[in-house]
Amino acid sequence: MKTITGNDLIALGYTPKKWFAEALQYINENNLDETQMKEYLEQFKSPEPISLLDTPAEFVINIRAEDESENDNVEKVINTMNVLMKTPTLITGAIMPDACPTGPEGHIPVGGVVVAKNSIHPGFHSADICCSVMLTDFGKVNPKDVLDAAHSITHFGYGGRPRGEQMLMSQELMDAFRENLFLNDENLISIARSHMGTQGDGNHFLFVGISKNTGNTMLVTHHGSRAPGAKLYDKGMKVANRFRMELSPETLKENAWIPFETEEGQQYWEALQLIRKWTKENHESIHNATLDKLNIEKQHRYWNEHNFVFRDGDLFYHAKGATPLDEKFLPDITGPRLIPLNMAEPVLIVQGTTNDRNLGFAPHGAGRNFSRSFHKKSLAHKTIDEVFAEETQGLDIRFFTNEIDISELPSAYKSAKNVRAQIEEYGLCEVLDEVMPYGCIMAGDVGKNAPWKNKKKKYFVKR
Repeated sequence: MKTITGNDLIALGYTPKKWFAEALQYINENNLDETQMKEYLEQFKSPEPISLLDTPAEFVINIRAEDESENDNVEKVINTMNVLMKTPTLITGAIMPDACPTGPEGHIPVGGVVVAKNSIHPGFHSADICCSVMLTDFGKVNPKDVLDAAHSITHFGYGGRPRGEQMLMSQELMDAFRENLFLNDENLISIARSHMGTQGDGNHFLFVGISKNTGNTMLVTHHGSRAPGAKLYDKGMKVANRFRMELSPETLKENAWIPFETEEGQQYWEALQLIRKWTKENHESIHNATLDKLNIEKQHRYWNEHNFVFRDGDLFYHAKGATPLDEKFLPDITGPRLIPLNMAEPVLIVQGTTNDRNLGFAPHGAGRNFSRSFHKKSLAHKTIDEVFAEETQGLDIRFFTNEIDISELPSAYKSAKNVRAQIEEYGLCEVLDEVMPYGCIMAGDVGKNAPWKNKKKKYFVKR
């Protein structure tokens, strides 16, 4: 009989894939005739492509423009949701008062919640998997002492901690990483170890304030899963896009999904839970080291993520910057939830339940109306020191790099007053307490004296 080749399979309408080699070997070793071969190849047939929805799945709008500066932002958020909600896995969604766009139309906005059936979309949690906030109540302690101690312990900026300054990652977690399809990567594990106890840059912070209810000093940290999470995201997107090309080529690349019932889906879900544990451990390492330095026992501790995927049966709630309220979303309830606004505003301690408007979520912060670069240009008529003095008066604001980043000062964000008003207007959650600001540490302008820039300067020095 004629030897069957890959070209014969292509002529039958099959796209070259890994299974070609195995199939050709089986067909030729067993001398399958044409009818037998076609019956055997049925198992490799790709399903009919899944089309985008004709009309967007319904979503709730919990945002409106309070002034002219917000008009463009709100319009873009609604437009991007209208494109996004045509993704065939999605059944409903919501946008929060702090929503802002993250890219071209069709990309999930910050402040967006979307519900997918039996599908995990890596692009909906993006690289900063499990961005989250943790609060520790230090009791009646001088807030400056807490901020000073925390400043000596935390780490902001690119990369991990230098050797000799690294915080321990638990052996149990390292072992669990090695048992997972996505995380069993010694380079990733090495990075996870070096990044323990780090906070990165951007809008991540370490905040110290005073409880309005009790007068106790409280420490709040905000960061995600750092480079380990970013590496998982990259791997997840590659797998999701392999599925997308087979299942739904019309779907935008950033909206690709991993079917949960597949081995990859099960393993990715498990990897997300392990990255969640790493992130929580990362927060705890900073908080516990600060407590130890001051020889203080914690009074209370609350923690919640606000950029993650939450499961309820066969439904997967993707929150791209939204605070989970419903207890079914959190396996380790630690108390109320936390909503930070900006360095000059209180951190809100909230609670709430699922209703028709919120899908079980609340806002996660204040959001932005304009890009960082646009905001900087709008302040170009003032010096950086002038802007800093005006916006941080009465507060102890520090930048870890000693370089002020004006794109993280209060005016860079939406009006906290408007966000709070819309939380109440739309009945999204209830404020239980407020942590009034004393001071805050952020990375600062990490690009100003970045190592690669210094290398360039040295390179061009005349010899």
